[in-house]
Amino acid sequence: MPKIDIPSLKDYSSTSLDGFFQAIQDSFEKEEAKVHTLDELEDLRIRWIGRKQGLMNQIGDVLKRAPAEARKDVGTRFNRLKQQIEQSLEAEPASLAPSAAPTDAIDITLPGIRPTHGAEHPLIRTMQEIIRVFEHMGYSVGVGPEVETDYYNFEALNFPPNHPARDTQDTLVVANQQHKPLRDRLLLRTHTSPVQIRTMERTPPPVRIVIPGKVHRNDAADATHSPIFHQVEGLCVDENITFSDLKGTLDQAMKELFGSNVRTRFFPSFFPFTEPSADVQISCIFCGGKGCRKCKHSGWIELLGCGMVNPAVFEFVRGKQPAYDPKKISGFAFGMGVDRIAMMKYGISDIGLLYSGDMRFLEQFA
Repeated sequence: MPKIDIPSLKDYSSTSLDGFFQAIQDSFEKEEAKVHTLDELEDLRIRWIGRKQGLMNQIGDVLKRAPAEARKDVGTRFNRLKQQIEQSLEAEPASLAPSAAPTDAIDITLPGIRPTHGAEHPLIRTMQEIIRVFEHMGYSVGVGPEVETDYYNFEALNFPPNHPARDTQDTLVVANQQHKPLRDRLLLRTHTSPVQIRTMERTPPPVRIVIPGKVHRNDAADATHSPIFHQVEGLCVDENITFSDLKGTLDQAMKELFGSNVRTRFFPSFFPFTEPSADVQISCIFCGGKGCRKCKHSGWIELLGCGMVNPAVFEFVRGKQPAYDPKKISGFAFGMGVDRIAMMKYGISDIGLLYSGDMRFLEQFA
């Protein structure tokens, strides 16, 4: 739009002000007559009444020099002119055509954009594979809170008060809990085992559940450790459950996960919540048990822990669910790290990659 020269004022008499404001009104009406689209109208609005550089601001600066006796008349005339311009700009849009080339127009001749499909994260994929294996055996899925009480995370699982796992060097605790009794203090669960207790308190035997979920421990991050990781634990409780049932269940699960040629073997171990307890090894899936660098040339890889449920655990549950009489029922439990299994299945050497969010890494699994 053409630049306008703001008229000068020799004096602030009524005659001079009439000529000054009429000249400005005429300039606006000439520019308004040339407006034909909404975009041109917006340009006109910004040019005249824009907040920072509008012409009305410049005109106002000129009029600020008026003497005291003329300021009332000047202010009244200025406000009247501004209102007329604003009303004129508001009345225009109904009579104008849309912009000739709207910026949001869609060119229907362009080829379409194929939407990209997401993919499961390798941790989620591995966890779902494990869950499906046990679902085929008749297990249901249990879930529970990640922020737990000391009672469900330790005490009800037969951890004594002085057990090293309770120490803050191993467990991430919620701040300002010292005023509470030990069993009521909150922490981030260190395993998904608390869900076993919660399930038994709600449900009489028989029980068959797997419990997937995120757990937290105060571990320094390195290639094989992370303060956040995932577990799948399992629990089976009924009458006449034996260690042979446990061995058969886990042997079948490992074959479904890693192939029918995989073998399992059990070694004595210790967990407060199972007795007897065992560590489970599988024949190396990389060398077929012949011995290689990944299995430290032993032909075996340690994968999970398990055992028969300690009768002391049933005693904790009996307060809310009397059906768990250790003289009448028995059961087994097991737990495995999802991150470790995912790293084995997909050849991942650093656990940190699973939590980095690096799309270059994750796109390999799409």
